[in-house]
Amino acid sequence: MYDFCINGGGMVGAALALGLAQQNYKVAVIEPAMPLPYSVEDGPDLRVSAISDASVTLLKALGAWPFITAMRVKPYTGLSVWDSPEHRTDFTAESIDVPQLGFFVENRLLQLGCHEALANYTNVTRFTSSKIAHIALPLIEERDDAKKVTVTLENDDVIEARWLIGADGAMSQVRRCAGIGTSGWQYAQQAMGITVKMNKPVSPITWQQFTPQGPKAFLPMFNNFGSLVWYDSPERLKQLSTLNDAQLMQQIIDNFPDELLKHDNGFTICAKATFPLTRAHASHYVTGRVVLIGDAAHTINPLAGQGVNLGFRDIEALLAVTSEGHELSSEQFYTNLKTHYEAPRRMDNGLMMSAMDAFYGLFSNDIGPIKWVRNQLLSIAQRIEPAKKEVLKYAIGMREWKF
Repeated sequence: MYDFCINGGGMVGAALALGLAQQNYKVAVIEPAMPLPYSVEDGPDLRVSAISDASVTLLKALGAWPFITAMRVKPYTGLSVWDSPEHRTDFTAESIDVPQLGFFVENRLLQLGCHEALANYTNVTRFTSSKIAHIALPLIEERDDAKKVTVTLENDDVIEARWLIGADGAMSQVRRCAGIGTSGWQYAQQAMGITVKMNKPVSPITWQQFTPQGPKAFLPMFNNFGSLVWYDSPERLKQLSTLNDAQLMQQIIDNFPDELLKHDNGFTICAKATFPLTRAHASHYVTGRVVLIGDAAHTINPLAGQGVNLGFRDIEALLAVTSEGHELSSEQFYTNLKTHYEAPRRMDNGLMMSAMDAFYGLFSNDIGPIKWVRNQLLSIAQRIEPAKKEVLKYAIGMREWKF
């Protein structure tokens, strides 16, 4: 029998498996949609994450970061935010004496790096050929050692484990099976991700311009590649998705700031996709023999790129509990999960969701009084260096968020 069965071997699930394997637990990971192997000739993936230095520290401790950097990452040293040229704030790594603010990494490569590290552990078994067909959970009040989770895959493989961890994303099968509800909503706007190849090398600067229709952002990637993010109404993005590359390029030129084409840096379009924006928060992270983590527990507006970083913070909190050495079937272990994992992570994630919503509401409108407040905040932030440094340290994980 396994100690933990993790449904979902994505970025967060695979990283958690590494941590549990390091603690000598016997772990099963179910991931039927394994990513394609990396090749240096690969073009860029559409899905890119901003990985904070705090998350990098965790990935290094788990042994995954060397595998990830052996593929490709893009460090960034600057972040700029504005709604008009005269109301702008620029953050730099140099201002807080760090080499970079973080890294942009393709999601597939983060996942691959974790799985390459997992291959070194004999106490981890990966089930990659079949999805879950059925989950049998013990009653919530039954937590003695005789009780277990039984997972049956579509190919009739049966996995028995003391605990089932849902790391299976926003539409979590584990969460539904455990009867855990969620609260939240889908935002009125959607986002289009557009991968571009610039004609000149990409500077290590990421930026966001805020407009009444929503933000427009640029994320630098490896070599000459970059990722544009265009927030707008579903109707507008549906219309944009029907355009050919030449037409979409012209729309980008017409609607994105001059920052994109600084120094006559032209570009071509490589790929595009539209995705909805949702906020969802599970009512519980722990119940019975089930634990939720990452997007299975919470999804957040991707405005500030905090989604996967929150998932990695979940991992740190959960591993702190599993490291204490309590018997996995004991009441003490369950209590510690509720007290030292669920409670602080639900609070931290909920506060971050609310902060992002407030930030989104402040910047994505053209209401006169709100616009005035916004402009004053940006102007003051640019001038008051100590405050700007503290905000930056919170943003990249060098400080704990306090609300």
